[in-house]
This record gives sequence, C-alpha cells and structure tokens, in this order.
Amino acid sequence: MYKLRPHHGLCTAFFCGHGYSDVFTRNMREKLRLFGQTDPWIMLTDGADCLCAACPHNLPGHCEDAEKVHAYDKAVLAHLGLQTGAVLRWEAFCRLVDTRILAAGKLAEICGDCMWYAICGKRMADGIVRENPDL
Repeated sequence: MYKLRPHHGLCTAFFCGHGYSDVFTRNMREKLRLFGQTDPWIMLTDGADCLCAACPHNLPGHCEDAEKVHAYDKAVLAHLGLQTGAVLRWEAFCRLVDTRILAAGKLAEICGDCMWYAICGKRMADGIVRENPDL
C-alpha cells in the first residue's frame, strides 16, 4: 500500500515530465508507471507521501509550503467525499478525481494558485488528462 496526498490525484492527472528536480521527476515517472501497471491500494494521507519523498521541498516529513498543500488536500477530500486515511485502489481514486473534480470543472477552484497550474490548466483545456507521454 502507498500513502498518497489527496491533491496528488490532480498532479498525476497532468504530469508530463516537468518537476521540481530530476530526482523528483524520475520518482514521479516511476510511481505512475508502477501504479498504472499494478493498480495498488493507496491510503490518503495528510503528510508526506511516496511522491513527496523525492521532492526538494520535503522537509523531514512535511512540505515547506504545508499550509497551501493542506488546503489543496482538504478541498480534494471534500469534493471526493472522502477523509484522510481512506483506503482505495489507485484506479478507483483516479476515477473519483476525474469525475468529481476534473469533469465538474473544479481544477482552478482547488489549485489555481499552484505554480504548475499553467501547465495543468492548458492540458485540461486541451483535453489531455492522464496521458503521460514520458512514461
């Protein structure tokens, strides 16, 4: 089972090879490849997860921008009707994110102030969701 921050359901939907560092990008590719092949169980967490592990903004166990990412997580959980600690399969989580947030037009409302939103918003507008060419 993998721990995953709820807002990472959005990040993974639009990942296209950009990241905070080469180490982070490699880890994201590896996890997305693994998740796509094995559909693992994930547990939604409010702390550092398997993607944060390789992030240069990960301080020992928490994000240096904790307040912002906590707000993203809280909004995602509210839209999905889930709570921290929920356990579900990766594919089921992606379907919830895709239908209750992305198809509902809630991306900008949740994370419009994110530094990566220009990329995600453009990919969303172009209809490119969960197409990860670098995998």
